[in-house]
Amino acid sequence: MACSLQLRTILILLEGCMLEAQAHQRLKDLLRGEGRQAWPHHLSLSRLVARSLRRGDHTLVRLAPGSDPSWWLGLLVPLALSDTPVALVASACLRQRLLQVELPRLTAAGLVLPCAEGPDPPPCVRLWLLSHRDLIRLWRQGRLGERQLVIPEVELLDGHLRRALEVEIEPAHWDSLMRVHPAAETSLLNLHERLSRRLLRHPGAGERPVPISAEEEAPLRQLLALLPGLPAPWPRWLEAREGWASWARLEPGLLRWHLHRQPLEPLQVLGDLLDDRGAVLVGEPAADGASLGLRPTVEVSLGDPPLADPLPLFAPRGQPLPNSPQYGDHLLEQGRRLVLGMADLSVVLLDDLPLRLKLTAGLAAEFGSRVVHQSTAPDSNGVVCAGWDWWLQHQSRLPLPGQVVVALLPISSLEDPLTAARVESLRRQGRDWFRERLLPDGIGRLQRGLTGLRRHGDGRLAVLDGRLRSRGWGQQILQALQPWVELHRLLPRDPEAGGHPA
Repeated sequence: MACSLQLRTILILLEGCMLEAQAHQRLKDLLRGEGRQAWPHHLSLSRLVARSLRRGDHTLVRLAPGSDPSWWLGLLVPLALSDTPVALVASACLRQRLLQVELPRLTAAGLVLPCAEGPDPPPCVRLWLLSHRDLIRLWRQGRLGERQLVIPEVELLDGHLRRALEVEIEPAHWDSLMRVHPAAETSLLNLHERLSRRLLRHPGAGERPVPISAEEEAPLRQLLALLPGLPAPWPRWLEAREGWASWARLEPGLLRWHLHRQPLEPLQVLGDLLDDRGAVLVGEPAADGASLGLRPTVEVSLGDPPLADPLPLFAPRGQPLPNSPQYGDHLLEQGRRLVLGMADLSVVLLDDLPLRLKLTAGLAAEFGSRVVHQSTAPDSNGVVCAGWDWWLQHQSRLPLPGQVVVALLPISSLEDPLTAARVESLRRQGRDWFRERLLPDGIGRLQRGLTGLRRHGDGRLAVLDGRLRSRGWGQQILQALQPWVELHRLLPRDPEAGGHPA
């Protein structure tokens, strides 16, 4: 019996080693057949994935920001050669790339990887493509079985899971609640009216979410706890208690509002999702195991070689701070100077919506229809003013910019209810909420927003946020932008001569 068990163990180890060797060789053949310049870490990634599938452990592979998307091959080749059932969890954009680009590349090289989407895949299909919302629903239903997880874009995992777990109460849900419990209609109307008065009187109603405290929600929770048979989604809202944050999105013109509730730490809510289940997580350096609440068995960084050409950076000293009265005028003056003479696309990034609309209008008064707000169809020498989330989602659909103007660094504002709640949670634990959470998140967003400019373009970066030079933490941002060369003055670019302004 002992000999049989030992022999089985040896066979499993040999099979795993064969998978790593086979994946290594097939990937080399595929890359050689395509004849294109290869991402330098294909083989390393392939071996890591094959070993993780064999061992069923947790492997975190950190990529350099803006890594060539051909890294997918290093991930998919071992999946195609392994018999291990896998659930690949990705955003809609990544699933589309997988189906339209990467799987056909495998097929053309003679590697077949059957895959399926939807809630009921055939049992024989090894690769199951899931959204983050599908992952949570199927895990709750106990339908993931023994499938290992593969999760790309791990730096965005926290946000994806938080949105997938979100409970939203729409105006129609109040009506359905009162129809199910007509005896409580008067009490529910009173609670709704009290909240409505407070929310609709909030400064800036409609421009940004309005936080709702636990004390304000308490009367509603107490009433719902007494009512049996609550219609969806009220039971989920009632279950979401400690470690969640609430806010309202207002429609002042219609005197309506939507109640939102999200967890501060989604992986804590999901509990044993990764327990006794292998997982391969691939992402960028800002997403380390500690920030995700993970303790990966293997953690490896696959960085790209240093960039040969430094990024031209215009960030004068002595610029005003974002909370100063003259900041709006400063942005408009510098924005005009930066756009003047640019023959390529300019992108201006800031999350403050009123300030962004004012800046867009001011630039449009100077440069006319070249200036657009969050449009994916600008002129070749256009100016796109956008928020950071919009840019990160749509930058792949736009031409490479000649310059990116960071009007405001992407440091989350405490006016955002979710950010404020996460900061308050860290404060209660006595932790450095800014350097542990807001600054790393901001640096990660900044790096992702500049990937096209850094790796494929011939443009410049301008930072008009005075905090970059006046705050001690600005040095961490400058370090993350390396290599860069400082521009001390602006001159019009000569598109025929190439190069950058001196």
